[in-house]
Amino acid sequence: MKNRHSYGIMLLALLLCGSVSAKVTNYIGASANVGEWTMLPSGSKYTGSLGVAGGVGFVYELRAGAAYGTTQFLFDVGVGAWGGMTSFMQSADLSATLGDQEDLQGVKFDYVYELKGRKDRYNNIAAQVPLMVGFQHRRFYMLVGAKLNANVWTKTQTVATLNTYGDYTRYGQGEFRNMPEYQFFKDKSVKGGVQTNLNLDVDVSLEIGGRVGGIVTDAVGFDVPKDRVEYRLAAFVDYGLFDLHKQGSNPMLNITATYDTNPNSKDYVYNPDGKNESMIRPDRLIMNDIMSTTEFATAVKNLMVGLKFTILFRMPEPGKCVICRDAYGSSIGNSVRSGGVKYEE
Repeated sequence: MKNRHSYGIMLLALLLCGSVSAKVTNYIGASANVGEWTMLPSGSKYTGSLGVAGGVGFVYELRAGAAYGTTQFLFDVGVGAWGGMTSFMQSADLSATLGDQEDLQGVKFDYVYELKGRKDRYNNIAAQVPLMVGFQHRRFYMLVGAKLNANVWTKTQTVATLNTYGDYTRYGQGEFRNMPEYQFFKDKSVKGGVQTNLNLDVDVSLEIGGRVGGIVTDAVGFDVPKDRVEYRLAAFVDYGLFDLHKQGSNPMLNITATYDTNPNSKDYVYNPDGKNESMIRPDRLIMNDIMSTTEFATAVKNLMVGLKFTILFRMPEPGKCVICRDAYGSSIGNSVRSGGVKYEE
């Protein structure tokens, strides 16, 4: 047991000595990225969304390593923001029926709403705090870590094509369509949208790429040229660990409770073409965004894949003295005495 403790202490001492002796350089910079943004529903009949997103950020990077051409340890932290839009496509038609109504002649019928080509789009803006570690060897580099996403603004937009018709089947007649005077419409474009919010999320992130241009050398020394500005280009993937959406209780479609074609009614509204469209007014026909509805998904995870460009500026370092002691062995710091020579890397 004592031997194990001794080995452990020796290993820890070696690691500490290595970290102390490793050359440390500091960088600050900025980044920009663009990619494909998908929200992945699980436990759902719906497939993932498709969209695009982009972001910008500021970064601080610490490097520990002997030389530019050798392997260097990287530690990155920063702050940024990203925004994007992504859409769920619904291939199946959706219908809702307002039953047991009376038409203009007092005949019983069912008023049917039929939606097709529905698309639910989510526009989102988020603040982001990345925390990444990795390594760089010559031109190649890799970073892994986590990104905290605080979704600060989310807006939904739902669009679809609407058909409405009168179904008289169970009252002894057939279906009647494309009769605007009865508010039976064909291929009407309808849309809706609400302000909503997405949950706080943490992404696992992987970034792989390389330095673009510049000097890469194994040589060391104050006279070896070194880049003060570096450029990187990389591919990245971010995958969310948490559920983005709040389980909703809405139906896919809210419809009005009564059929109305009475010109004297306050709900009887004409559009600019002189047609009554009160049955499809936005407050009487509400398409709830898909993630707020029941039975959409048990969870929704974030996925983003794309390209990232980074520019880094090497921060100034304090000057060093080649000969740091006088003839009596006393420290003289950075001052030039007894033939001391001061230089900067």
